Amino acid sequence: MFIGRKKELQSLEKLYRSRRFEMAVIYGRRRVGKTSLIREFIRDKKAIYFMGIESNEKQNLHNFSDAIHGFHREEGPAPLYASFQDALEAVFQMAKEERMILVMDEYPYAARTSPGLFSVLQRLIDQYWDNSRLMIILCGSSMSYMEDEVLAYKSPIYGRRTAQLKILPFSFRECCLFLHGFSPEDQAVIYGMTGGTAPYLLEMDSRLTLEENVKENFLKPASLLYEEPENLLKQEVRELSMYNAMISAVAGGATRLSEIASQTGETTSTCSTYMKSLMELGIIKRETPYGEKSGRKSIYRIDDNMFRFWYRFIPANTSLIERGADELA
Repeated sequence: MFIGRKKELQSLEKLYRSRRFEMAVIYGRRRVGKTSLIREFIRDKKAIYFMGIESNEKQNLHNFSDAIHGFHREEGPAPLYASFQDALEAVFQMAKEERMILVMDEYPYAARTSPGLFSVLQRLIDQYWDNSRLMIILCGSSMSYMEDEVLAYKSPIYGRRTAQLKILPFSFRECCLFLHGFSPEDQAVIYGMTGGTAPYLLEMDSRLTLEENVKENFLKPASLLYEEPENLLKQEVRELSMYNAMISAVAGGATRLSEIASQTGETTSTCSTYMKSLMELGIIKRETPYGEKSGRKSIYRIDDNMFRFWYRFIPANTSLIERGADELA
């Protein structure tokens, strides 16, 4: 059952009903529900759904060809297009006669392996703008890539998008829709532990106590949240140990750059670089007193609920994890 995202769905429906060319850019952190939103939107519509993967251009082009072939519901092996230009041109031609949607999910994976993809899109959009009934959705989880390469002024497709949606975690009110059966107090605590991320909320079992939910979802090696922060970081950064150290320092109470540097054994300039990356990922937030410029008086805190809870409590209970979490207080 799909829950929430009414405003986002209404925005997409408005674009769809325009019957002219539209291109929506959807982006947001991993696990926030972008793909679920898109699948709900296209559920009853003619759509080609393609998801980029971390592979090479040939594999992504093969998958894109399969997606186009599947749209036609043709039997037999899918013909492989010679290039993304040929494949996209075929889609634009198809959309001259009927309203249809092209979803390119995890677009950064495809674009990184096909450097000319941006320019191809630009040319085809400019060529078909006036007589196309195609609605394109470009979606990505790499916040920095989507903001710097897709939405920025330097992007070849700058000025071609007709809408952009930054998908944020659910609010507390929305989270409560996932937490039927829990008391209001437990709902507040669960929100504090997980934030507004639907997959995490769906793991919570109202038949269990709050303590039992923590054991089942955070302290068991087979559970989703046992290594979730590290798994998410691995998809975004290279020096995992350094980022772990930075977040752990903030979780342990180091809120100023000098304190973080002291606790991690790094220089303040090094810490500043890593903290900037963590802020771009939406994990860390910098706060500055009202009326002050960003500087020595600024403090850092973990902005993501699940990261804050995990780094504050899970590593400290490693011994309990090793004993099966049976002694968690």
